[in-house]
Formats: sequence, structure tokens, C-alpha cells
Amino acid sequence: MADEPVAVVTGAGSGVGRLMARALLENGFRVALAGRRREALDGTASGDPAALVVPTDVADAGSVAQLFDTVRDTWGRVDLLINNAGSFGPSGSPDEIAVEDWTAAVATNLTGTFLCTREAFATMRAQQPQGGRIINNGSISAHVPRPGSAAYTATKHAITGLTKSISLDGRPYGIACGQIDIGNAATEMTAGISTGARQADGSVRPEPTFDPAHVAEAVLFMARLPLDANVQFLTITATTMPFIGRG
Repeated sequence: MADEPVAVVTGAGSGVGRLMARALLENGFRVALAGRRREALDGTASGDPAALVVPTDVADAGSVAQLFDTVRDTWGRVDLLINNAGSFGPSGSPDEIAVEDWTAAVATNLTGTFLCTREAFATMRAQQPQGGRIINNGSISAHVPRPGSAAYTATKHAITGLTKSISLDGRPYGIACGQIDIGNAATEMTAGISTGARQADGSVRPEPTFDPAHVAEAVLFMARLPLDANVQFLTITATTMPFIGRG
């Protein structure tokens, strides 16, 4: 086990985060599972000796530092970070969104991604052999918004800029960075979409979804590439979802 690559997955307690983590564990990675709820993380770990459960609030710098201290103390390095933790945040037009709800969405979706990246980048830069890979979970909303989603859409657009900056800043140190943008994977977080989602014309219509196992397969492909190759952006959607031509 000592030679197996080390991954950190945030938001690993449920949804696509759980599936990503399980795919990595089943394919030779040691995986630190980060998320707010220990019980959910334990469910993802399912007793696997290559899993390390570390309850973490990604919006809290001290909690994130403790996460990476634990990983370094346990395994000595970080080869892969998957920034998956996030929330939809508040819904409504900009004048209907409370400032504190906006701030909370930014703290989790954007600042949390930066805090984890900051720790992983420093570790990857200092370790020997040097380098590693960071994969950010963007969204279809990193391309186009849904109605009433200013906070979520703004943070996901920002993730794209952060991904590009990390890719550029990581070059001298062998640190690759890519982004996966997911549209309508069938998880608890997106359950309402299949029954009715608000459209650009104000109507509410069900949208197609797809098996989230395909997201885990895509992330595993990205994660297993050698560091001299990178998937910069990968978009995976339900084939007929209203994305191309949205609005």
C-alpha cells in the first residue's frame, strides 16, 4: 500500500463525491475522505483499509489545514485533490438573495476550493517526487446559468478561472489541474430536476438525468493520466438535457 497514490476527495460523504472516492479506492488509490458528516464518510469508507475518514469544513481554513496535516502525517504526500464539495446555495433573483446566504455559498463553493487547493499545491510543490493533480468539480452552471441561481452560477464561473490559474501556476512544479462540468447526474442533490426544473422561459419541466457512475468513470480517467497529460475541461451531461441551446 505504501506505493499507492494518495488522493483527497472533498464532499465524499454522498452523491458523486462518494462515487468518485469509491472508484479511486477500487483502482489502487489511498483516499482521504473529507466532508462535514463522519457517519456519511464512514459509509463511503465501508471499512476499506485504504480509506482515511477526516471530517472537514472546507470553508474553514483551520479545518482544511488539519485535513492536510492528517493526510501528510498518515501517508506523507498528496498526489490528487478532487475539489468536489459544494452546494446550490440560495435561489431567487439578486434582490431576493440574502447577503449571508450569498456569503455562505461563496465560502463553500469558491473559498473552500481555494483553501483545499492552497494546501494541496504547497504539499505537491514540496514533496518528492514533486507534483500532483487537482480536479475541480465545476458544473454546467460554469457555462450557463439556470434562472434564479446567481450565487451558484457566479461561484462556478469563478471555479473555471481558478482552474485556469492553477494550471498555469502549477506548470513549474508538475502540478496539473483540470475541471469536470456535470449536467444532471442523478443524485440526491439533483433529485428535483427529474420531476420539474424551472426553465429560461419561466416554465417548469422535468429534465433528463444520467447515471452518476459515469461521472466517477470520467474522473478516474482524468486521475490516472501521467502528469505530462491533462484533461483541461471535460463536460458530461444527460444527452438531451437543455444545455446546448439553453434559453
